[in-house]
Amino acid sequence: MTRESQPIIVRQLGTVEYTRSWEQMKSFNSERDSATADEIWLLQHPPVFTQGLKYRPEHEPVDYKTIPVVHSDRGGDITYHGPGQLVAYLLIDMKRKNMGIKTLVTAIEESIMNLLEDHNISGKRKSGAPGIYVTEKKIASLGLRVRQGASYHGLSLNVDMDLKPFSAIPPCGFRSLEMTQIADFYPNPQINDIGSRLVAHLGRNLGYNKIEFEQGGLFEQSPR
Repeated sequence: MTRESQPIIVRQLGTVEYTRSWEQMKSFNSERDSATADEIWLLQHPPVFTQGLKYRPEHEPVDYKTIPVVHSDRGGDITYHGPGQLVAYLLIDMKRKNMGIKTLVTAIEESIMNLLEDHNISGKRKSGAPGIYVTEKKIASLGLRVRQGASYHGLSLNVDMDLKPFSAIPPCGFRSLEMTQIADFYPNPQINDIGSRLVAHLGRNLGYNKIEFEQGGLFEQSPR
């Protein structure tokens, strides 16, 4: 892939309510122009079930009635987000990069596998089921949306979290699917370190020459 001279900006946002980050992603993409730098947002969400565009009513969560359910415009079926799970949202001008959705998905999956290799964990793809798997269990999920040539939403990577709420749903629409996390294979993973390593791999696999980290101010700013 051709290396891009413009840097990609990475924002470390801490814990953000799902609907707030979703609305901000839509605003970012609607306001961006041809000069707006691409961005990756790293964050965690409070407990929430999210339903994607392929969601089916029979996949409604059972039990865990205290956890909110949000119907989102991302791809995929139903999943769970919660503390200890790293979420990375990719806001990329795909038209400017001459990149198709398949290329983006491949780069994201490759980056997750590279990260897992850093921790001596062997991740793999599974045909017909986007995401990354370890010992037949899912460790990372993808859910993207492309609008007016730009992507939003992204990936979630289970780092060190309570996996029990996944039992209330068929994760990603697969009733027999079990979930796993980095902490099951690597002791005491630090989510900030995991995030930094992940964006390094994403930057390389997506063809950026430089990564710039910025803190704070996101929800008060327009794209620049």
